[in-house]
Amino acid sequence: MSSFAQRCGIHDAAREQAVQRLGRLISEQGLELVRFAWCDLHGVLRGKTLVASAAERALREGVGLVSTLMLKDSSDRTAFKVFEPGGTATLPGFGQANNLMLLADPGSFRQLPWTPGTGWLRAQPWFQDGTPVELDTRRVLQRALERLAQAGFTMQCGLEVEFHIYKLQDAQPGLDPMQAAWPGPAPAVSLVHPGYNLLAEGWFDLAEEPLRIVQRTAQALGLPLLSLEVELGPSQVEAVFDATDALTAADNMVLFRNAVRMALRRAGYHATFMCRPPFPNIMSSGWHLHQSLLDARSGRNAFMREAPEPGTDATHAAHTLSAAGEHYLAGLLHHARAMTVFCTPTANGFGRFRPNALAPQSVLWGRDNRGAMLRVVGGCGDPATRIENRIGEPAANPYLYFASQIHAGLDGIARRLQAPPATDAPYAGGGEHLPTSLGEALAALREDAVLGEAFGRDFIAYFTRIKESEQQRVAAAEDPDEFQRREYFGRI
Repeated sequence: MSSFAQRCGIHDAAREQAVQRLGRLISEQGLELVRFAWCDLHGVLRGKTLVASAAERALREGVGLVSTLMLKDSSDRTAFKVFEPGGTATLPGFGQANNLMLLADPGSFRQLPWTPGTGWLRAQPWFQDGTPVELDTRRVLQRALERLAQAGFTMQCGLEVEFHIYKLQDAQPGLDPMQAAWPGPAPAVSLVHPGYNLLAEGWFDLAEEPLRIVQRTAQALGLPLLSLEVELGPSQVEAVFDATDALTAADNMVLFRNAVRMALRRAGYHATFMCRPPFPNIMSSGWHLHQSLLDARSGRNAFMREAPEPGTDATHAAHTLSAAGEHYLAGLLHHARAMTVFCTPTANGFGRFRPNALAPQSVLWGRDNRGAMLRVVGGCGDPATRIENRIGEPAANPYLYFASQIHAGLDGIARRLQAPPATDAPYAGGGEHLPTSLGEALAALREDAVLGEAFGRDFIAYFTRIKESEQQRVAAAEDPDEFQRREYFGRI
């Protein structure tokens, strides 16, 4: 009798050998538990923890997962009426809180460094009939990468991730049963450095204990960490990662974000990837995505050009970027407002788009300009030539963030769109403004037919329904600040 993984069409002789090798490794390492983890719509890891002896079978037969986990808004409320007739009519395969099945990739195995005797595997959901769940965000990126491959390209991504680390004032925050709520109260915290002394070694020394935990956790998990830096704001830090292929980079971001939160919490710290923590005088955190396309056959950077286009100067994209690079850049600009909600998906994140804050405000690009939405880095003959998108917040789901770039850029390439001149005054009022709220960003997405077709109308309807639930609760909140403390600060 065939296994569930075989019925899904993903289990062959090579995977069977990998499963058997992993089973032996789990036994040899004396592991007691293995976590089967899946990334939800909001970029948060969920899943099941199995005893070690059950892991090998689960790699073949799957792990049951309630389907409502795919229908949760950012407060963990189910956005669809799953027990009412027609409540999931737009979601074939869902309803009545039925089961999905998680199948893990044996090649994703990690031993978690902050908890003893525990392994970890990345998994994706399947329907019980063996068909893939197309609404899964990792599968959304996989489909986008397939489109990119058909066009003859692969994608490289480098990550610069700003976030905040605080010292917990209560050793066990949020565990008082008299304070339990949905969502629960945010933890009481203090700073790990006072801020406003960018890259100061003295401030790094103040924050070294939690940053060492971040470093050791990332390296133990095999993540390509390059640097840890003290950022401008109080308790704000940044982690920078070497470039990898896009799917690996997205997987790494999900793992990093969740791992450092757990490792730091055990040591008495609170890490948050919320864009704007709920305190006065903070600085917003961004997630700057460095991206380039490679020629799929040669591996050459497809954005690099050997010499400037005749008759151009530094204000022209063709002075620095190849024709494909300019078209891709123009595609990102053309679809900027629609893709914003994939890059900045929380109501909190839109407060970052303000002038003179090293954050974008308008749909503009610039040559090595950190005030512009898109920063073109590199030059003729430089194999590291790339486009840095500065629109993202660190809470974004990386699979959707990257997929939005691919679909927008491919449209630019397909239509041979031309980029406007570069800006040297990103806050002077030129260019179309980025959305200023979650509601405005969702409206811009619904109006973009190209991204709607690329992501699929079913996915857009599903995504916007869940984000609208969040937007409605934001609008109805009696205390907006307390809403954001509970909804975001304590949870992401």
